[in-house]
Amino acid sequence: MAKTRLPGHEVADLSLAQVGASRIAWAGGQMPVLARIRERFALERPLDGVRIGACLHVTAETANLALALADGGAQVALCSANPLSTQDDVAAGLVYEHGIEVRALRGEDVDTYVRHVVAVLDGKPNVTVDDGADLLVTAHSRGGPALGELIGGTEETTTGLVRLRRLQEEGKLSCPVLAVNEARTERALNDRHGTGQSALDGIIRASHVLLAGHTLVVLGYGWAGQGIAERARGAGAAVIVCEIDPLRALEARMAGYEVMTALQAAERGDVFVTVTGSRRVLRGEHFSRMKDGAVLANAGHFDVELDLEELRALAVGVAEVRPLIEQYSLQDGRRLNLLARGRVVNLAAGEGHPAAVMDVSFGLQALCVEHLVTRRGQLSAGVQPVPESIDQEVATLKLAALGVAIDEPTPEQRHYRESWT
Repeated sequence: MAKTRLPGHEVADLSLAQVGASRIAWAGGQMPVLARIRERFALERPLDGVRIGACLHVTAETANLALALADGGAQVALCSANPLSTQDDVAAGLVYEHGIEVRALRGEDVDTYVRHVVAVLDGKPNVTVDDGADLLVTAHSRGGPALGELIGGTEETTTGLVRLRRLQEEGKLSCPVLAVNEARTERALNDRHGTGQSALDGIIRASHVLLAGHTLVVLGYGWAGQGIAERARGAGAAVIVCEIDPLRALEARMAGYEVMTALQAAERGDVFVTVTGSRRVLRGEHFSRMKDGAVLANAGHFDVELDLEELRALAVGVAEVRPLIEQYSLQDGRRLNLLARGRVVNLAAGEGHPAAVMDVSFGLQALCVEHLVTRRGQLSAGVQPVPESIDQEVATLKLAALGVAIDEPTPEQRHYRESWT
């Protein structure tokens, strides 16, 4: 493609394109599952003529998904799912080197973010690929002819699925949505191993805190919370878990963690990590009990898990003491350290999940987009599980890439499992 004919875009600096292209290629080398799917897409072109709108974290890993979809014949438009997760060089590389429409700026304000989402929707996408449901929810809020051109969507997060299921309960969700976040491979790799490693990586990069010998409080013991707790314990931290679900709380206790209320944990913790998908998980009543020097981080999708309004109300001063650390000085002299303005810490303060993890997530995304397109008109509106065949295909490709062979059941074993006698 001639560089004089660039796609629509709004990125920070096109001169970063070469650096971004190198970064994209490096990540692609660690994504063998997506590479195999991309090779097949390039041959079969299952997405010819399809317009795809994506609202995802604009990283090198996401870039490889965009390229796989484009190789499948799709016209792809991408905007950022989080203002602090955009890698400006990657955005430039996608536009200048690969001809992908990108509208994303690291640190963009809310108005710019909304403008970018709307710009992607103005392209009338047939399929949406969401991380938080902003594209699909905004499309339904706007209504109009664009909804009639929607084949369906995919959703990457628990938070997004909560929003979409509420839309469905109100009878307003007009297309099928595949719940990628709930696929077995996604839960096992992305949430547990991806968030488990990358959340702690972001915390350590931003604060340089030593986890060994300190107490880390995990608020939320879903798949992601389990991963964070495991990695923190492995690094030598004492781990406390806070939960509202009795089964998950029991699981945490049986795994050997202390389990208590958030108010009790507030007095004990040195580092706090929220990963609940809810809002105001840590509030003024918790901040008032915390130790001097406590570190506050959020690993949930939206920046609502820490009540920043109440934190500001308690503070007599705020200072940026390190890049990505705002220190809130309270009236009694205690200081609380907020990381990355309460945004998702693994992306805002780090590089997000390793490429080897996103390989599985984006392999699922690519195959789910193909599933929606090839079954256009056959799927009913509403949130639906990822087909088991797609889950199995991605897991099989990943095992092959790792050089792992597994057994298959014998005919006798199959019969034993399927028979009622």
